[in-house]
Amino acid sequence: LVYLIMAHPSMQLPAFVPQGDINHIRIIFSVEEKVGALGEILDLFKGQEVNISHIESRPSKRPEDVDFFLDVHCSSDQLKTVLPKLSVSARFVHVLDESGADKSQIWFPRKMVDLDMYADRVLTYGSELSSDHPGFKDPVYRKRRKFFADIAHEYRTGQPIPRVEYTEQETATWTEIFNKLTSLYPKYACREHQRILPLLRDNCGFKPDQIPQLEDVNTFLKDCTGFRLRPVAGLLSSRDFLNGLAFRVFHSTQYIRHHSRPFYTPEPDVCHELLGHVPLFADPDFASFSQEIGLASLGASDDDIEHLATLYWFTVEFGLCRQDGEIKAYGAGLLSSSGELEYSISDKPEHKPFEPSKIVVTKYPITEYQPVYFIADSFQSAQQSLREFAKSLARPFGVRYNPYTQSIEVFDNHKQLNRLAKTIKSDMQILSDAMERLTQMEESGW
Repeated sequence: LVYLIMAHPSMQLPAFVPQGDINHIRIIFSVEEKVGALGEILDLFKGQEVNISHIESRPSKRPEDVDFFLDVHCSSDQLKTVLPKLSVSARFVHVLDESGADKSQIWFPRKMVDLDMYADRVLTYGSELSSDHPGFKDPVYRKRRKFFADIAHEYRTGQPIPRVEYTEQETATWTEIFNKLTSLYPKYACREHQRILPLLRDNCGFKPDQIPQLEDVNTFLKDCTGFRLRPVAGLLSSRDFLNGLAFRVFHSTQYIRHHSRPFYTPEPDVCHELLGHVPLFADPDFASFSQEIGLASLGASDDDIEHLATLYWFTVEFGLCRQDGEIKAYGAGLLSSSGELEYSISDKPEHKPFEPSKIVVTKYPITEYQPVYFIADSFQSAQQSLREFAKSLARPFGVRYNPYTQSIEVFDNHKQLNRLAKTIKSDMQILSDAMERLTQMEESGW
């Protein structure tokens, strides 16, 4: 999978803005080679009273451009003003600090092991519960949550997920939820979910009388689509959570909701993860769609992250699709909530067609049923719509996940793109040879 999202001159790129009164910054950028190009750039810095102590120019690798290197001394406020204006006239703006480190891009994980940094970045819940949480006044439940949080904090990439011996009370809660939801799936769940659930019963112990182990599910998913689970103590930020999807890693809770309210939870729990998310992550088309949302989030601006999180909410969490003339649910928030599952397909909420540009600006409630749902024709069509939307993201580079090295490849120059083209050419040759062999076999009557 690869995104090539090159900066348009009108885009405002995410910029590094240092702290402090006066800073020594180096800026590298390209502009179209034309008469007066340098004068326009100098006027821009002069207008903001930014002191340029050194300037160099050189021919660019792009025949129509020229590259500039500037040493500047300016305040944080000056840089906040000048960089967006520079991005209007220039392309491929890179900002370096005094050490020479590139600070023009928002940091994002490059290797799967980088996700270990997220273990302690839980925003809410985890082992600490809010006063309105059903388990807030239950010391036994709070101690249990601390147990699960410790597992998540200590987990590192590549390790097996620790097995948990769930209590009788926890298993009874799972049983009640499992039986209710599985009775509704034949009528309301999408065909992909219904196809994979029996496989989970056979391979991962999806049964009423036991809560499946994340490690067993993890092994199953890796065999199906390369997706894997990673234990998490609570809610992550949208950026951190979406970044994980780029590696086909899903941050999954391991604890279960409080027994006093089995059909309500203010946060994701193991019922939501296993019954809602896991079956679809075993489907190749849905797995690819989820990963593309993750890839689009890498290095994205805060505004774009908000848009992608909204898109995730209305698809992976609360998505509906049309199958055989009927509306079916594929969102995990629906497939793990008996009440909203029935409500979503009724005539009570509003149903709209799947259009990412409209989805990302739609407001949504978190603690009540959704007033509107978006219906996709298929995962493939939703994936294509996402790709078209991703072209609007203000990110001057492309990204691709390399499953062999479990790392993200960044494409921001022609040398890297040529290397990618050779890889694609090799893959196309394999496809061509396979198609030719199949044709020969069919013609021979095999």
